[in-house]
Amino acid sequence: MDWLSEQFTILSKIFFYLIQVVHWTILISVCAYVVALLFGLIFGLGRISQNRFIKALSGAYINVFRGIPLLVLIFFFYFGLGKIINLDRFVAGVLAIGVCYGAYMAEILRSGILAIDYGQHEAAMSLGMTKWQAMRHIILPQSFRIVVPPAANEFIACLKDSSLVMIIGLREITQAGREYANQNFLDFHTWLVVGLLYLIMTISLSRVVKVIEKKFAIHGYGVKKNAN
Repeated sequence: MDWLSEQFTILSKIFFYLIQVVHWTILISVCAYVVALLFGLIFGLGRISQNRFIKALSGAYINVFRGIPLLVLIFFFYFGLGKIINLDRFVAGVLAIGVCYGAYMAEILRSGILAIDYGQHEAAMSLGMTKWQAMRHIILPQSFRIVVPPAANEFIACLKDSSLVMIIGLREITQAGREYANQNFLDFHTWLVVGLLYLIMTISLSRVVKVIEKKFAIHGYGVKKNAN
């Protein structure tokens, strides 16, 4: 019992030490995801553009940034580009993750747009709408509801990959865990708590995703309204 009590005390100390930086992990993830959504929307629309240059440019962005490991992008944005235009750790980390995930979001949003029957485009045009008006008022609102599940899952992946910014010294859960382990020589306990914290966040987010998925589900596309 004394041993168990001692272990619980150690784990509790680590937990309360790491919980102080959880908000940084969340902030990095949210900011990076906003960047990813912005890039995803721009290049997702670019992929279905009738302009060959825009379409080719969007395709190049998607292929390039899906083909480069995120860790390499973080190094590039901080040690490479960051030294030229003076990016701090936070901005470099957020941009690296956002640009990387933007390539995946572009394909998700593109698939959502293409899932809408083309007859709706034609109907909107027959009512006197321009292509942009039809896209803004008719197509995109429906597309967003279709892509909610995969887009939300991308945020969970983004949250987990935010741990990679510790490599450039940005202090979040993983970096704080490394600091604690090095200072107290408690590798097993520290990384156990780090893993549990990520597990708690991802499981919580997964439950939120299921609720959102049911709320925004469209009959005939993926999850049904009455799904349990």
